Amino acid sequence: MKPIRDAIAALGTDLGPDILGQCRALFDAEQMALAAAVPVTQADIAYGPDARHRLDLYAPKGDAPAPILVFVHGGGFLKGDKGSADAWPNANVGRMAAQAGFLGVVINYRLAPDHGWPAGAEDVAAVVNWLKSHAAAHGGDADRIVLMGTSAGAVHVAGYLKLAGSDAVRAAVLLSGLYGYTPLDPRDTLYYGDASFYPDRMPLEAVAATKLPLLIACAEFDPPRFQAEFLSLLQDRLARHGAMPRAFIQSGHNHYSMAMHLGTADRRLLQEICAFVRETTA
Repeated sequence: MKPIRDAIAALGTDLGPDILGQCRALFDAEQMALAAAVPVTQADIAYGPDARHRLDLYAPKGDAPAPILVFVHGGGFLKGDKGSADAWPNANVGRMAAQAGFLGVVINYRLAPDHGWPAGAEDVAAVVNWLKSHAAAHGGDADRIVLMGTSAGAVHVAGYLKLAGSDAVRAAVLLSGLYGYTPLDPRDTLYYGDASFYPDRMPLEAVAATKLPLLIACAEFDPPRFQAEFLSLLQDRLARHGAMPRAFIQSGHNHYSMAMHLGTADRRLLQEICAFVRETTA
């Protein structure tokens, strides 16, 4: 794994399509092998009326109703996809879930600028509602749902807590999200609207105050803003609850590789996530 760590370290903390492509190339061989070993169980299920309201299911082996891990992809509010057999990024998280004995659910959601706040949180809520009605038919236990998002996906999971509360799910995993502790980036106004709306629309209060079990993670080579958000949320949770939430700093990875590497030989974050899901859905 050292060559991969060295390659990621050399990329620094920048974001952009070139960095994204280089990260994907690092994991392509392992992830294509995983895609062949764990095919999608059912693809492009509609959970709502929009063309982006689609989800894929990755079912585990076994007959018992399984805990459900819902994954919400990143993409800066503007892009991203749940993946497929050939386009493995994000789909790999569903495959990882199935291998761990969970029903993996990987979703698409409506994107900015056509769909602004709170569309992402509304779509996560629509997925939860769909699972409450349909999960049993696909081997999932609708009473044991854990939400997981990376980057913008983590924001939408946090936004779900602001919109709908926590009664319908067991826990949440937040990878490299922006919750409202740092100033709004101009590009993010394409989702949130004018910067003056941000204090009321950001999910900070919900994610800081919730009693829902949280696993919060960031990467060693995340951009400084994401690291500041991670540390600020930990400090806020400590001040409010008298204890930090479960947290993990993924050494040797960056903003993109946090989710991209799940399912590969580097199992540190995978093991942390799977243990958290098992403990919170027991």
